[in-house]
Amino acid sequence: MLYPIKSLDGIEVEKATILDSGALQYDREFAFVDAQNRFVNGKRYPQILMLRSQFFLEQRLIKMKFPGEKSAQAFHLDEERPALTAVVSDFLGFPVQLQQNTTMGFPDDTDSPGATVISTASLTEVASWFPGINVDEMRRRMRANIEIDGVPAFWEDGLFAASGETVTFKVGNVQFLAINPCQRCVVPTRDSYTGEAYPNFQKIFGQNRQATMPKWVNTAQFNHFYRLSVNTRVSVTEAGKMITLGSSIEICQ
Repeated sequence: MLYPIKSLDGIEVEKATILDSGALQYDREFAFVDAQNRFVNGKRYPQILMLRSQFFLEQRLIKMKFPGEKSAQAFHLDEERPALTAVVSDFLGFPVQLQQNTTMGFPDDTDSPGATVISTASLTEVASWFPGINVDEMRRRMRANIEIDGVPAFWEDGLFAASGETVTFKVGNVQFLAINPCQRCVVPTRDSYTGEAYPNFQKIFGQNRQATMPKWVNTAQFNHFYRLSVNTRVSVTEAGKMITLGSSIEICQ
């Protein structure tokens, strides 16, 4: 999954290119910011989650649908940014600007801007902890880039070691360095379509995460259990390589 504009809907792709920074090309390439130059994201402004968006990367287009409107509006991401920011500003009720970073995008963790990794089984397991939340909704809440099928729940917890250490793994011919389990923010607690908070989400998550933690997991990096998916870095030697849908994944010894 790629998320061309930070905090908006993602897009499933069959392939993605590694940038020099280790980030995925087009992932979080854009971000809305407010007058204080702070990200307009689901943490600060949950109403942003009410916007529906479709991306057409080759055409550099976004189609955006606002609550209550029957049809979407289309904007060119390079040529019609003033019009796009105007309608988003009008919806939010305060002025925003659209920033672009083609080098790294706008990841939450700028020290580890590589793809985030999670397994399908983990998403399924975590969704089961919350009545009314299915695996698709949990996927939308966690917003990971690479999803691994055919492995047990929390398999990806084997990709990290103690703090300061890395585990090397390959997706196809691209080598990644796993850094740590991703510390989650308030966004997963909120409905990905409405922004409405799920009662006691973080408490329920933490209790179940601790109870289901595989015994073989190195828990040194779990100062709390509100963590899921794995953050990565990628060496500059991998720049220009491509990860593709259906690639095998291998932990390197």
